[in-house]
Amino acid sequence: MASPGHSDLGEVAPEIKASERRTAVAIADLEWREMEGDDCEFRYGDGTNEAQDNDFPTVERSRLQEMLSLLGLEMYQVQKLSLQDSLQISFDSMKNWAPQVPKDLPWNFLRKLQALNADARNTTMVLDVLPDARHVEKESQMEEEIIYWDPADDLAADIYSFSELPTPDTPVNPLDLLCALLISSDSFLQQEIVLKMALCQFALPLVLPDSENHYHTFLLWAMRGIVRTWWSQPPRGVGSFREDSVVLSRAPAFAFVRMDVSSNSKSQLLNAVLSPGHRQWDCFWHRDLNLGTNAREISDGLVEISWFFPSGREDLDIFPEPVTFLNLRGDIGSHWLQFKLLTEISSAVFILTDNISKKEYKLLYSMKESTTKYYFILSPYRGKRNTNLRFLNKLIPVLKIDHSHVLVKVSSTDSDSFVKRIRAIVGNVLRAPCRRVSVEDMAHAARKLGLKVDEDCEECQKAKDRMERITRKIKDSDAYRRDELRLQGDPWRKAAQVEKEFCQLQWAVDPPEKHRAELRRRLLELRMQQNSHDPSSGVQEFISGISSPSLSEKQYFLRWMEWGLARVAQPRLRQPPETLLTLRPKHGGATDLGELLWPEPLGVEHFLREMGQFYEAESCLVEAGRLPAGQRRFAHFPGLASELLLTGLPLELIDGSTLSMPVRWVTGLLKELHVRLERRSRLVVLSALGVPGTGKSTLLNTMFGLRFATGKSCSPRGAFMQLITVAEGFSQDLGCDHILVIDSGGLIGGALTSAGDRFELEASLATLLMGLSNVTVISLAETKDIPAAILHAFLRLEKTGHMPNYQFVYQNLHDVSVPGPRPRDKRQLLDPPGDLSRAAAQMEKQSDGFRALAGLAFCDPEKQHIWHIPGLWHGAPPMAAVSLAYSEAIFELKRCLLENIRNGLSNQNKNIQQLIELVRRL
Repeated sequence: MASPGHSDLGEVAPEIKASERRTAVAIADLEWREMEGDDCEFRYGDGTNEAQDNDFPTVERSRLQEMLSLLGLEMYQVQKLSLQDSLQISFDSMKNWAPQVPKDLPWNFLRKLQALNADARNTTMVLDVLPDARHVEKESQMEEEIIYWDPADDLAADIYSFSELPTPDTPVNPLDLLCALLISSDSFLQQEIVLKMALCQFALPLVLPDSENHYHTFLLWAMRGIVRTWWSQPPRGVGSFREDSVVLSRAPAFAFVRMDVSSNSKSQLLNAVLSPGHRQWDCFWHRDLNLGTNAREISDGLVEISWFFPSGREDLDIFPEPVTFLNLRGDIGSHWLQFKLLTEISSAVFILTDNISKKEYKLLYSMKESTTKYYFILSPYRGKRNTNLRFLNKLIPVLKIDHSHVLVKVSSTDSDSFVKRIRAIVGNVLRAPCRRVSVEDMAHAARKLGLKVDEDCEECQKAKDRMERITRKIKDSDAYRRDELRLQGDPWRKAAQVEKEFCQLQWAVDPPEKHRAELRRRLLELRMQQNSHDPSSGVQEFISGISSPSLSEKQYFLRWMEWGLARVAQPRLRQPPETLLTLRPKHGGATDLGELLWPEPLGVEHFLREMGQFYEAESCLVEAGRLPAGQRRFAHFPGLASELLLTGLPLELIDGSTLSMPVRWVTGLLKELHVRLERRSRLVVLSALGVPGTGKSTLLNTMFGLRFATGKSCSPRGAFMQLITVAEGFSQDLGCDHILVIDSGGLIGGALTSAGDRFELEASLATLLMGLSNVTVISLAETKDIPAAILHAFLRLEKTGHMPNYQFVYQNLHDVSVPGPRPRDKRQLLDPPGDLSRAAAQMEKQSDGFRALAGLAFCDPEKQHIWHIPGLWHGAPPMAAVSLAYSEAIFELKRCLLENIRNGLSNQNKNIQQLIELVRRL
């Protein structure tokens, strides 16, 4: 047995060949089959033997293929469904539609899951066709035919076996739908599905069964992106919150399985154990839920995983530390390989059964060498009491258990008392030395048993190796930036400041030519200094990673980089940005806008920023005639970045270190994007502005399935953009081919400080982002005034005549259950402005700065849109799920935004060339 905090699973070879895998499967199965008295025939753990390997899977294969065909997913078995496919804007994005045929089910599930809808699994079809006399007559005729079939007839047996498959009028079990969708999805869509399920507090698929190929998959890669925060209380000392990946953190695991038949529901019992108080959350899908009684066709053998995480509140914390719970769907006798895995990774296994027969006894007898604790949960009224007792007495010395390991659960048993008893058993195991495993440790055990691990594909491993070659050199993030990302240091800050001054001179009435020439000279010197450097080894490795001809390897690499860099982030980043959002005055008293506003975590954007600076410096010298165009080395960099934008990576629009836009880099990127999109280059630009902590990034991610960074303490400061594709069949109706979404990050501070330079900078950036936009979402915290920088931007844009369609969104409202305008809040915007509004108007030198906001073009009462979004969480984190009211309100906001775009209320849509020109002008 492993000591606490350590895994005893050891290392294994990274990959197992098919023949070796089948042999490993057989070893797990051979022993108990021989004890059962089978012939000396070599059998595999999936039930096949070598002689019948080509023939046996026919029925199962047909069952899986029938399910895929029923759901319209058979076309995705070669070319898998991708994440980008699932995020396209289509007609269905604008309506809250109900599926009418089985082929609607996967898409409806994906839409709801993307929106973090807690009802995503509860998807039923709405049939339009009512039964008429002909239908009734046909059904009656079919019933008569079934009655007179000869059970001995082979054809009748085949028909009988398929008669239970779902028909277009039969709902599909949600677990079958999930398995079919995962089998049809590529690795990145699988990862997105699992991540969204985790946010909804659904149990997650850990082992995905494949009844056709008998090649079950352990979903390690799919869980890589899940990060959880929980309260950690050491035996001695002060407790604190800890954040870690669920793949890497170790915890005791408890498995719940069924042997033969059980009248007690494992999933209901698990849900009760995991739910604090009287509020039960259906983490595991069970028989009493809608569609829960529908027969599972392809999901037997599925292993699900969920966790309990403490919050630091005594009234909510069932256990003092994180605990893993595992649930095997189906009978252990039919899924011996999965059961074997659970016994190797679990501290204790709970076996629910009504009967213990000779076959089940021999199966459990084969586990005599296991160090895992076993507990039986029986229902004696359904089973054979004397037979059960006889076999239990034989198993007690074999499994090293006693009578306290046998629990009786009958209908008259008090449910609360029984749940407390299960929790007490788990608590006792936790207090004793027990095995603690991470999901990575579980994957090692799965490999030993011959299961396929999704992360073991060649492209994923090559990308991981490349990431490790970069990150192993990062001992200190600040030192790495200084030594390896050299172009982002002092030269870039100075160059950005010179370019700002040069830009301001263009608007002067009579700028002195001498000063202009001096600024030009200083800029060229700084750019020449930057251009004298070569990319460091880490940057070159990064460039090689995103230059891979394999799209999958490129995407794997970027995900590995995100996680690898997150592991080397400094602990100080856990501080809330409010305590760090300050400007350090220089010795002379002036504010240095180049100083860090808060410590910035090292991320992928820093490597792309370095590429952008190499391109900027080189382009500047070419424009000035200091470098021949034929000697350019970095002209292909914007093309690499545009490909990343097309694959769904958010790219930096405004540099977070200098709070300025690298215009040559951004315009070069957009030009390359225009070339790649060819005729589909009509754009609508949607931006979200607001102070940090108002939930704007989470709002965008929930609305469109985007990947903007969230969290006060770890979000980068720059503004980021991400591209969403509009389906070709809908682009003509919507009036655009793509939507470019811009998240303002932490650019807007929200308070009018005494640092005038800081306020001017915020206002300029807000003006830039809103000036680029067709639609702007202003995210506000309840009871907070509109940030002065945003008011300042509105006043500036009013002069230009360009006003985006706007939506004011108040978030984190605890007293609002439904979205929509409220009259008293609308009056607040129409009333005379407060101090911040007055100050903003005075800084713009507007004589009528004290007028009511209703007089501004953007606050036309007839066009005003004010939204109240309920709180994000239902319950207390970390065990809280996303609120259904939040999800529904976000969907309604999304529908309204798309409707405004379609109706032309978002001003004139742009093509990419027009956007490039607008970037230059602004």
